[in-house]
Amino acid sequence: MNEASPLPFPFPTVRWRDGVVALIDQTRLPAELAWRECRDVPQLCAAIRELAVRGAPALGVAAAYGLALAWAGARQEGATAPAALARLREARRQLAATRPTAVNLFQALARAADAAEAAVAAGGDVDAVLARLLATADAVLAEDLARGRALGEAGARLLPDPATVLTHCNAGGLATGGYGTALGVVYAAVAAGRRVRVYADETRPLLQGARLTAWELTARGVPVTLLCDGAAGSLLRSGRIDAVITGADRIARNGDTANKIGTYPLAVLAREHGVPFYVAAPASTFDPDCADGAAIPLEERAPDEVRRCGGALIAPARVAVWNPAFDVTPAALITAFITEAGVLGPPYARSLAALAPGSAP
Repeated sequence: MNEASPLPFPFPTVRWRDGVVALIDQTRLPAELAWRECRDVPQLCAAIRELAVRGAPALGVAAAYGLALAWAGARQEGATAPAALARLREARRQLAATRPTAVNLFQALARAADAAEAAVAAGGDVDAVLARLLATADAVLAEDLARGRALGEAGARLLPDPATVLTHCNAGGLATGGYGTALGVVYAAVAAGRRVRVYADETRPLLQGARLTAWELTARGVPVTLLCDGAAGSLLRSGRIDAVITGADRIARNGDTANKIGTYPLAVLAREHGVPFYVAAPASTFDPDCADGAAIPLEERAPDEVRRCGGALIAPARVAVWNPAFDVTPAALITAFITEAGVLGPPYARSLAALAPGSAP
């Protein structure tokens, strides 16, 4: 594999191209950079479940374009606006069932569906409603990119020069519309002329840190060192880390945060060793309807994700497996949230109340 990526930046993680939802197939990285074209909603749902596209902000973008895809299919079959609306509602149900934890997906579905319902109620024909859906999805994408840049610039000011950052999973361009959250802070710091090195947890069992974060940072020319998850405590104890920065999939009203499994123990270790632990996320990842972490639905995934690695069996074929995809980090372990509205510290009941999910930056 060529380590230098020809990709533009921001990364074209999810885009609408000639009537299909085109996305970077993240299951094929780092060995191959390839695009996956989803021509109908079942294909997009499969791509989401298989993690060809993942990361809360990217799922929001994909969901918005998914409803446009459903409407375009109904339009091609000659459906009336009411019939197409029924198709769109079913598509919304299917997409909502794919990943229960990432709140951005549900917010984008609601926003796009509301736009379509309003356009139909106003007497719009199928062409006008499709244009409205595409405009809405384009806005979701554009806002995500703008938020990524804004929160990146806010977070960059927290880092010394030089800085060494530890991160977990992938919270970069591949997890968003193309810029990033946790890695957006790194990119903004580098753009401002600061010297930044990243340590990336491999992130078992699906190795998003090894396969995606290491690839993405290498492609951007940012120095990165990969480590196994179990080495993070020793790294923090060594004194080499200035900050831990992760992304998030859903943040409750009190600041409790769901992110990729392994984030909670990392926060505990950071607290133990006096290293600030930051969560970088746009307003669309905050869920005011969740009072605390106990209300966040946590996805559990297939046992073979743990029993196998790279397709090879690494455990007894019938051994019982517990495979939660996410854990919840209590708000008390989080030093601050990095958002497009700035850096928000405790008490979170007050500071997070100022965020309006779904609002433009």
